[in-house]
Amino acid sequence: MDSLIPFTTSGSLVDCVDRKMLVVLRDGRKLQGVLRSYDQFANLVLEDTVERIYFRDLFAETWRGLFLIRGENVVLLGEVDLDQEDDVPLRQVAWNELEPYYQQELAAKRIREETKAQVLFEQKGFCKEGGEGDGY
Repeated sequence: MDSLIPFTTSGSLVDCVDRKMLVVLRDGRKLQGVLRSYDQFANLVLEDTVERIYFRDLFAETWRGLFLIRGENVVLLGEVDLDQEDDVPLRQVAWNELEPYYQQELAAKRIREETKAQVLFEQKGFCKEGGEGDGY
């Protein structure tokens, strides 16, 4: 059992170094880049990073370059399969063409989440996220 312990920590990322990775952050952003380094806190360094946004069957990318990501902000980390990357049935468009639709979708999601949080607060006694006592 002790032999499995190193693989439950950030040490399990050793096989991912120098590979193209997809990272989803807590704020919902999706980044793709080559993982160059990490530390014991799962802080990541991505090189040749692009940020992607999606709307229906469209996507757009914008260049972000070298990107340092604090480990606590990572929701998902996965390797991009280079053999199947081009087989995804999405069409790439320009960032400025897709961004207004994406921002509109984010605003609608934010309203839904605020409404849900209000109902949970009023009817079930849950605290609102980001409220008093929720700080670090």
